[in-house]
Amino acid sequence: MFHIFQYQPLRLITQNSLSSMCLKLMLSRPVAFAQIWKSWFSSHSLLGKKNIILMGPPGAGKTTTGRIVGQKLDCPVIDIDDDVLETTWNMSVSEKLQDVGYEKFLEEEGKALLKFSASGSVISLSGSNPMHAAGMQHIKKSGIVVYLDVPTTVIMSRLKSKETDRIVGLSPGVSLKDILHFRKQFYKRWFDIRVLCGGNVAAEVVAEKVLDAVKRYQDSELETFISTRSSRSGRSTEEDSHKLYFSDVVTQGLALDGGLFVPERGLPKFTAEEWQGLIEATYIERAQVILERCIHPADIPASKLAEIIETAYGENFSCSKIAPVRHLAGNQFLLELFHGPTASFKDFALQLMPHLFAYCIPRSCNYLILVATSGDTGSAVLDGFSRLHDTDKQRIALLNFFPEDGVSPIQKSQMIGCQKENAWSVGVKSDFDFCQTAIKQIFTNSDFTGFLTVEYGTALAAANSINWARLVPQIVYHASAYLDLVHQGIISFGSPVDICIPTGNFGNVLAAFYAKMMGIPIRKCICASNENNVLTDFVRTGVYDLRGRKLISTFSPAVDILKSSNLERYLHLIANEDGQLVTQLFNQLENQGHFQLRKDLLGKLQQDLVAGWCSDEDCLAAIHSVYSTTGYILDTHTAVAKVVADRLQDRTCPIIISSTAHYSKFAPAILRALRIAEINQNPLSQLHLLSSYSALPPIHWGLLETLKKIGNGDHQVCAADMSVLMSHIETLIQNHFM
Repeated sequence: MFHIFQYQPLRLITQNSLSSMCLKLMLSRPVAFAQIWKSWFSSHSLLGKKNIILMGPPGAGKTTTGRIVGQKLDCPVIDIDDDVLETTWNMSVSEKLQDVGYEKFLEEEGKALLKFSASGSVISLSGSNPMHAAGMQHIKKSGIVVYLDVPTTVIMSRLKSKETDRIVGLSPGVSLKDILHFRKQFYKRWFDIRVLCGGNVAAEVVAEKVLDAVKRYQDSELETFISTRSSRSGRSTEEDSHKLYFSDVVTQGLALDGGLFVPERGLPKFTAEEWQGLIEATYIERAQVILERCIHPADIPASKLAEIIETAYGENFSCSKIAPVRHLAGNQFLLELFHGPTASFKDFALQLMPHLFAYCIPRSCNYLILVATSGDTGSAVLDGFSRLHDTDKQRIALLNFFPEDGVSPIQKSQMIGCQKENAWSVGVKSDFDFCQTAIKQIFTNSDFTGFLTVEYGTALAAANSINWARLVPQIVYHASAYLDLVHQGIISFGSPVDICIPTGNFGNVLAAFYAKMMGIPIRKCICASNENNVLTDFVRTGVYDLRGRKLISTFSPAVDILKSSNLERYLHLIANEDGQLVTQLFNQLENQGHFQLRKDLLGKLQQDLVAGWCSDEDCLAAIHSVYSTTGYILDTHTAVAKVVADRLQDRTCPIIISSTAHYSKFAPAILRALRIAEINQNPLSQLHLLSSYSALPPIHWGLLETLKKIGNGDHQVCAADMSVLMSHIETLIQNHFM
């Protein structure tokens, strides 16, 4: 029924003849025997009885790639078009298509696929096979479906010089581009693994990528996580045997030793060709490709991940581009990260992370998510977890702690308004650093967490940026911003850019640095602080010193932070994963209030980072200046970054400024910057006044709707006392889960 190449695997030879042949060859030519045995073992261990099934559009190179993969594995190679369809029909595919027409052809093709069976082979599907659901369900059971993802422009170019009479659906009224776009939905439905194939990539290289992807798919052991405070040399056998995977660290949040989780083997790398293949892609498509590489399919299959990403970004963002890049002035560009439902960059992670969390956790336990926020995280995490399916809400609840007097009135109104049946906010009479430290201490209090598990069947988890699932989605928008500049013709791929980010907890900067590690040509990451400028001092001197420092309330409250949690991940990286050193540094910070980097580590840090800070006065002046010259209103955090970018950039390359929140959230400060003499204290009135300016961007739709609904609302307020916070946690668990 199908063609088998002349090179047959050794497992097809009978056992007796194999034993005889092996003995003779081993004695006469030991080197040749070793090579053949290695080849057979590689094929057998990689495939077994499974098939490698190559899928992709016409012109993707499935047939050529399949032959090379088959040669490398010494296994049968089957081309569905040539070896199954034409053999079954006794006529060419193009003749069959002309004979029966488009719809009947798909039906006949599907029937042929349903009768087909093979094992231990490399199978190249036709471009239209994935459009027949029953046929694909049948063949998918027999192996691993590898999607050769080739940019549409490349396919169009390849097919210009080829006969296209075998392409199903092509007609005078339907263009090839339309067909390729239509078929993508079917390819995305069926694949297990995606292999990115650029325009100039040789088939031999694609074949190697296929083999590497199959090996990764079959071996989740390669993608484990460690704590920033664990040492490779000091790890016990028990620690090595208890491996942690993506689903584990999403659930656990914080490592038991107080450290943060990081991938043991680092982040995946993309080639320049792979990145260039994403230039024409949408934000959602870029997100899926990047996250597929960061999340092993054993944790979340590609099809489920696609569903989650579509749910997160498909309808919840007001701009179709999700994270558009806008030219501001000169060589400065704004990455607008405020088009999500709660108007800040936190939406990018927190529309996605709740669904990742719900998929990864075991069904046998309830979970309470604890969050500390300096402002924007609160409403974003409350909104994100409130959008879970009802069945997930029954077993997942959330408690958000925020500094009662340390957020803007609109931020507080948002957090109150976003409370739902499974998500609540508590104001704490202290600052953000207390809230964040308290949560860390609660997680490491084994007596308390154990009590909650035994007494109530409830485990605690974190949704702050200490959770790895919060960081990974942020990598996407930094990569996407660079690709957008390439797509707009501002730069060519490979040209460097700088990125300037208002930061307090270091998570957003770290995500940009991770994008750089994965292959995006970012030259410098510029850390922009307000008057709580501990990070600026640290980047410049290598000394992290909290002694005598008190948190200052500023117009940019989301970065009113003195203890930057995610800095620990970065230091672990530049210290060559020296967990003992990281433990020493952060224990010293906790006990003595300071630490100092070694000179060599400071040198590494200053190759990656530069830093500056901005006063409230300069922040407001920047907002006024930009509005006066461009008609665009910056929020207070973006203004901090703008001031620092003006001071530190050398103007030799474009600089992308992360616009992390919508100005509507900080209306009193914005109105003051615009020199409005009398400011009504009602948040809704403030937004109506701002909308009268007809500025860019317009007032945020979601924020306005939230404030219209809730008025002042109610929330609980508690003292800055650990026992009080723990009491709130226990009471919530009793009320929601019992």
